[in-house]
Formats: sequence, structure tokens, C-alpha cells
Amino acid sequence: MSKNVVSSKFKSGKGLFVLALLLASGTIAAAAELPNGDLLIVPDEITETATFFPINVEGVQMEVFAVRAPDGTVRTAFNTCQVCYASGRGYYKQEGGMFVCQNCGNRFRTSDVELVHGGCNPVPITSRYKTVDERGITIAKSFLVRAKPIFARWKR
Repeated sequence: MSKNVVSSKFKSGKGLFVLALLLASGTIAAAAELPNGDLLIVPDEITETATFFPINVEGVQMEVFAVRAPDGTVRTAFNTCQVCYASGRGYYKQEGGMFVCQNCGNRFRTSDVELVHGGCNPVPITSRYKTVDERGITIAKSFLVRAKPIFARWKR
């Protein structure tokens, strides 16, 4: 989350308190938004508990999550369902080693994130759409922009 998003969204004291609680829970984190609009995730900070990265892309609120799979790899996906995204409730919450679609209740294993395509599961961000180097995992702004339509009704 860029500082601009934080400052514009949480100007009131109540918003700052909520943000502090969310960051303390370890479920929402501020990823670095690079000057060119790319999203940078630091893999060392990713655990078996998913970390959610809210990001505003050209006026559309989106969310990426990263989670460490049982094989030790870091998996990334958009926090929206490939089937239920148009409902507005097609996003996931983690319950242990499962992600649960908030629209239909389908359960999806952490070990399947990024590997399973199609059906009711998080939209994967595969190696084709990200770069992994010494800085971390970078998801290009151009790819984020292309994903805007699947977030058009997100959490509405």
C-alpha cells in the first residue's frame, strides 16, 4: 500500500487505529509500490499465514496475497475468485491451511495457490507475470492494470 493510499484512506484517528490493528495482525501489509507503479513483495516476510497487500491501481482497489506453501515456496494470487469475482463477494479469507471463498464457500488449499487454474479459486499470479530477484517478488504495473476488471465489483 502506498503512503498516498494510506494517508487518503485513513485520515481520521479511527482509521489509523484500524490500520494499526490490521498491520499488527499480520494479515495486511504494506508492500512497496515502486515509483513506476510495480508492486514489490519481500519474500522473507511471508509465512504460512497469508499476507494481503491492498493496492489502488488507477482508481480501482485491488488486493494481492502471498503465502508460504508447505513446500517452502512463496505463492502469489489476486484475492479474488476466478468464478465468483463478479458477485463482489468473490474474495478469500484464510482458515488454517485453507482459503475460503466469501461468495460460495468453496475451500481451496494453500498448497494449490498459484498452481491450480480455472474454477472457484484465487486468480494465480504465476512466474509468467512476476519477476523474482534479490529485491523480492515484483508484479508489474502493466499486469496489475490488466487485472482491474476482475476487481470492478470487489467487496461491494
